[in-house]
Amino acid sequence: MSVQQEESLPPPPRSPTAILSDVQLRIVTGGKPAANGIAVRHNPTSNDVSNYTNGTVGGATEVESAIYSSPSCDDYKRNMATIISEYFSTGDVQLAASELVDLGVEEHHHYFVKKVVSMSMDRHDKEKEMASVLLSFLYNDTLPPSHIKLGFMNLLESAEDLSVDIPNAVDLLAIFIARAVVDEILPPVYLARARDSLCGNSKGFEALQVAEKSYLSVPHHAEVIAGKWGGSTQTGVEEVKKKISDLLSELTEGGDVAEACRCVRELGLPFYHHEVVKRAVTLAVEKPQTEALILKLLEKSVQDCLISTSQMAKGFSRLSENLDDLTLDVPSAKSTFEHLLQKARAAGWIENVNPNSNGSDGSSKEEKITLKRYKEECVKIIKEYFLSDDVPELIRSLEELRAPLYKPIFLKRLITIAMDRKDREKEMASVLLSSLSMELFSSEDIVKGFVMLLRSVEDTSLDILDAPKQLALFLARAVIDEVLVPLNLHEISKKLQPNSIGSETVHMARMLLSARHAGERILRCWGGGTGWQVEDSKDKVSKLLEEYAAGGDLGEACWCIRDIARPFFNHEVVKKALVMAMEKKVDGLMLDLLEECFDQGLITINQMSNGFSRVRESLEDLSLDVPNAVEKYGEYMEYAVKHNWVLPSSIDAATCVA
Repeated sequence: MSVQQEESLPPPPRSPTAILSDVQLRIVTGGKPAANGIAVRHNPTSNDVSNYTNGTVGGATEVESAIYSSPSCDDYKRNMATIISEYFSTGDVQLAASELVDLGVEEHHHYFVKKVVSMSMDRHDKEKEMASVLLSFLYNDTLPPSHIKLGFMNLLESAEDLSVDIPNAVDLLAIFIARAVVDEILPPVYLARARDSLCGNSKGFEALQVAEKSYLSVPHHAEVIAGKWGGSTQTGVEEVKKKISDLLSELTEGGDVAEACRCVRELGLPFYHHEVVKRAVTLAVEKPQTEALILKLLEKSVQDCLISTSQMAKGFSRLSENLDDLTLDVPSAKSTFEHLLQKARAAGWIENVNPNSNGSDGSSKEEKITLKRYKEECVKIIKEYFLSDDVPELIRSLEELRAPLYKPIFLKRLITIAMDRKDREKEMASVLLSSLSMELFSSEDIVKGFVMLLRSVEDTSLDILDAPKQLALFLARAVIDEVLVPLNLHEISKKLQPNSIGSETVHMARMLLSARHAGERILRCWGGGTGWQVEDSKDKVSKLLEEYAAGGDLGEACWCIRDIARPFFNHEVVKKALVMAMEKKVDGLMLDLLEECFDQGLITINQMSNGFSRVRESLEDLSLDVPNAVEKYGEYMEYAVKHNWVLPSSIDAATCVA
């Protein structure tokens, strides 16, 4: 909401969003270069495609059709197309992977495979190469093999439709399938099994024949297929692989583990460290005399946080897929691999994960299912809350999930969903957060949730352009509502990269909080649209104070304050009580009420300090009606200090006024 500047001086106070609009934030755009300079794809160690493990092919089913028609799938498709378009603009595979994971609908990922291929088929060779690179990069970690297979099956079944818009769709699809085989994300046996699922006169069947006869059966087929799109990323990939081979050769010759780790770090490609692990373990299998050095390298890499457990697991997993081929040259390959795997597990490098499973990110299958279900349930609970505005029901639903460790994830989901909705839902999210902080969430949970949000704000900005501004308002509102204390902002900032959009967002929140009349304006930033209005609450406070001044019933007044049920708005009680004490000369009654509220814990020291601060800010106006307002304020502050109602910062400010 923007406020027009008046020509008269002084200008009126500006709204939080107007303040933020003056601040330049770096928002992600389509022109952003790839984060690490090169997009790395999954690549095989051998060009021989005659020895692969068996795979399975899944066809489209009635269940699949039902899934595609569901509302969640419609949202997934829209978001997925945005992710792919952004990837074609930036070439940032890590960002694309992160965005895909954040969609949180893993059962639809096979449709992502179909979409990225079909979108690239209607573009230039650069995008086709990028599509192959992305699928290879996502293989196993983000896209399970079964989803890759099903995605390509969907493409084959829709080949007729693709041919209507893309005349050479059959040949292009054949190249994509051949490339997937060369990149080891599809096994060669997939072609035969897919043919069994298709009609002999279909274009999908024809594409499989072209892939096998025109591409996979020709001499040097791997090189031919890998360079079919011009190999826009191939040079970089091969260069990286050569560097890995060189550093391992130098390690075996010189034995300098520290130097080898330095070389791995210099690669600057943490998402490709699985290739280091795979090649290192392969070397240990082929040359047993190098085993001790390789184990030292892996151990130091983990100790120095150079290679993550997920990359370590992925490296072992990729080698396990090629053990049959390796056994042809090294008969003892399987037993040696199992021996090395046991050592890695015992050392905790892969956290006892089975590298043949899809849980190569260091999480057990059960943990992944639990987290997946939790995310899905969170979305349902949040959407239901936005419809019902029933906080107690939401809290009961969260407690039933029995997943206290995932509370920060709920906070992230809540605010992310709210940011993409109207002001009503944003206000509801802030009110809910205040309730959760009192009943269910610890301050640590909330800090972690905001840290997660701020670390991903750059990605969020791709879908919600003003995400940093909105998140700054959520942070500021959390402080006003006493969900966070100002010190928490410093704690959060320390956990973010300096000069990042996340750290700038925290700075914006501090600016909002330091503005004049910050509390009132931040409370109104979304219009209070959750069924209670700011003005309505103020009216209730005024009425209860008038009744108390008339009748003097302290217990009734405290009950009314509690009944308003807005503890984060109790600074308004303090402000109005002090103003009424000045105007109606009921000092004793009002100070007794504030003392009783403080003793009962109804009004916290932060709310008490905020109330005194707001009175101090309005003393100039008050003095027009109450000539001795400054003197009275000094007496009230002296009383508050004596009874420890206020923070030291409020005392210092009051001294300045005096």
